[in-house]
Amino acid sequence: MIEKFKNTADFIVQKAGFNPEVGIILGSGLGGLADKIENPIALEYKDIPNFPASTVEGHDGKLILGDLGGKKVVAMKGRFHFYEGYPMETVTFPVRVFKFLGIKHLLVSNAAGGLNLNFRVGDLMIIRDHINFFPRNPLIGRNYDELGPRFPDMSKTYNPEMIASVEKIAEENDINLQNGVYIGSTGPTLETPAEYKMFRMYGADATGMSTVPEVIVAHHMGIKCFGMSIITNISTEAEVPEEETTHDEVQNVAGDTEPKMTMLFTKLITSL
Repeated sequence: MIEKFKNTADFIVQKAGFNPEVGIILGSGLGGLADKIENPIALEYKDIPNFPASTVEGHDGKLILGDLGGKKVVAMKGRFHFYEGYPMETVTFPVRVFKFLGIKHLLVSNAAGGLNLNFRVGDLMIIRDHINFFPRNPLIGRNYDELGPRFPDMSKTYNPEMIASVEKIAEENDINLQNGVYIGSTGPTLETPAEYKMFRMYGADATGMSTVPEVIVAHHMGIKCFGMSIITNISTEAEVPEEETTHDEVQNVAGDTEPKMTMLFTKLITSL
């Protein structure tokens, strides 16, 4: 596996002509940030050695390298999910490759369902912690000591300095932010009202089908992580909700709110 990570990273560097400093993973409907990258070099996932293919609508399946916020960046315009049938080592493969590209900071975004009843559709939530509700941890199996420890501490998984920076940027730009715990589960079904209630009892504020495996692997390798969710729908206390949630609705809300997130990410990158 180490050789696969190295070979893929070498291919990307050869095509880009540089080693990026910051990695970005963009969730459903959140690909607009990639359009802000200057001097872009786009690589189709299908053309990158050892990369799987993204099969989800709203995930373009491109790696974009270039300049953003005064830094060299690499952005995943489309990610891989456990519910697509990929094993965890495939879901997190790009993050492992990021390490061999030289990434020191990882910014992750997602579209999420709101569990906190004080949240509203379109809110931006800083992820301060997460709950892994996936049936597997991506670190199960052989541990490569050159990547990270067998038993990594998870008490500061989301970097406090990066969180503080974004909170300051948001205050200076009059952007209201929520702050909470993200719970990741497999999908692809959206949650039932009973599941929403259970997740809320666990202490989660938002829920989705990604992010957690990627962040675990990045943190394992010593990459500093920042995560943000766009709240695209709100759970209800009613046992039978009045309206159903669709993937199209999730993408539309994410797209409407995405410019704010792009601005916050860009200014955060500048501050690193």
